[in-house]
Amino acid sequence: MSAAWSRVPDLLAQHLLLSFSALLVGLLVSLGLIIWSARSATVARIALGFASLVQTIPSLALLALFYPILLWMRSIVGDGLPALGFLPSLLALSLYAILPILRNGVTGLANLDPAVREAADGVGMTPRQRLLMVEAPLVAPVLMAGIRTSAVWVIGAATLSTTVGQPSLGDLIFTGLQTQNWTLVLAGCIASALFALGVDALLGLAEHGIRVRRRWMAFGSLGVLLAGVLIALVPMLPTGQKTVVIGAKGFSEQFILARMIGHRLEAQGYHVEYREGLGSAVVFGALTSNDIDVYVDYSGTVWTNYMHREDVPPRPEIVEGVRQWAASQHGVTMLGALGFENTYAFAMRGDDAARRGITRISDLRAVAPEMALGTDLEFLERPEWAAVERAYRLKFRDARPYNPTFMYRAIASGKADVITAFSSDGRIAAQHLKVLEDDRGAIPGYDAILLIAPKHADDAAFATALKPLIGAIPVDAMRQANYMVDREADKKSPEFAARWLEDRLGLTP
Repeated sequence: MSAAWSRVPDLLAQHLLLSFSALLVGLLVSLGLIIWSARSATVARIALGFASLVQTIPSLALLALFYPILLWMRSIVGDGLPALGFLPSLLALSLYAILPILRNGVTGLANLDPAVREAADGVGMTPRQRLLMVEAPLVAPVLMAGIRTSAVWVIGAATLSTTVGQPSLGDLIFTGLQTQNWTLVLAGCIASALFALGVDALLGLAEHGIRVRRRWMAFGSLGVLLAGVLIALVPMLPTGQKTVVIGAKGFSEQFILARMIGHRLEAQGYHVEYREGLGSAVVFGALTSNDIDVYVDYSGTVWTNYMHREDVPPRPEIVEGVRQWAASQHGVTMLGALGFENTYAFAMRGDDAARRGITRISDLRAVAPEMALGTDLEFLERPEWAAVERAYRLKFRDARPYNPTFMYRAIASGKADVITAFSSDGRIAAQHLKVLEDDRGAIPGYDAILLIAPKHADDAAFATALKPLIGAIPVDAMRQANYMVDREADKKSPEFAARWLEDRLGLTP
């Protein structure tokens, strides 16, 4: 079994549990609203209108929205409320599950032959008896069709739960897209599609059983689904080991560093879980609220995005300022800098820069109106871009965000003339890009720093396990490790690159 497919069973179990939990919550809410709507046309209009409104919100946006909502609620009810992972995913997907079930149920009840109700009333049935013994059996096939639609929607949308820290088959898809590992992408897509088709087939069999009044068929199909949920719970049973959650943003360097951290903690007896693909705004909040235990950030990101500082002092001052602020404001321990910087670096194709005589960012001002800028997904909304605009007054013809992998492809293909590259990225040299000098000092230093959650503030063993990483990773070695994952030919996994880096630097636990 390849490395890609070996990850499928565990992620499928997580995906199954999340999807079925959301479908169950959506079903319970929908049934309540269907019964209420049967007695009030106003309730039916409001419920269907709200459910339809939810469907207009992109699923990724809905998932992201629940994170700050839960953080706010956490400040009221206490730290016991998880803001990352399963709960925000469950809430968002449950809302998505409601509309098909609700619409089919309400429509089915509304279209029942009035003579059926009159007959039930004529034999003296109460409204409750009429609902359970007459209306529900007649509407059940239509309702099951809605449940099938809802199940397929939820299983597909659950792949996006990776972005809020919930493991799913989306882990394979997002990691594969970032690292251009199409085997991972295919494994995630195929597994998700087969899962959805299998569930739809079983629910279709249950629907047919209800329609032809064969209970064994209906209950047998639903029993298989229930058995699948119970099997999915087995890998999640407590193991007795100390579990730590390592966070990572959505690019190769973060995947590699997360595994280096994981290797050292595993050697100390910890059970390690990874939460990858997290956005900058999510991952720091997750650390401060103890939803993750440790991750690598960059001093400039904390300085500008979280501390809201606009000044650009020397790199050591930024690192020390971040250390003091993180500890005093959030109880976060900055164990130290890893030894390399990964800053934003404006870059052009080398031949194009030479032809135009461009060596500095300020040289772009005259030609920017005829050029296209490509950035990562966050940069155009970050304070660093505002600082660059203030310092250089750049007005590009077009400014477009890309997944980092496709950002480098955009400049190679000519769709972008300038990109906001990462200084520790091996693709800069591989693609012969010219890094432009930040001659007005608009972009702060971005030393890679190791941050530890407040709950480990007094955990000496935890810090001791990670201390050897501090100051131990030079930028040239990090570039080589990154390029192993990012290059198109002879591509390596983040796990392989992490092991290679450990061997080269003498950091093997």
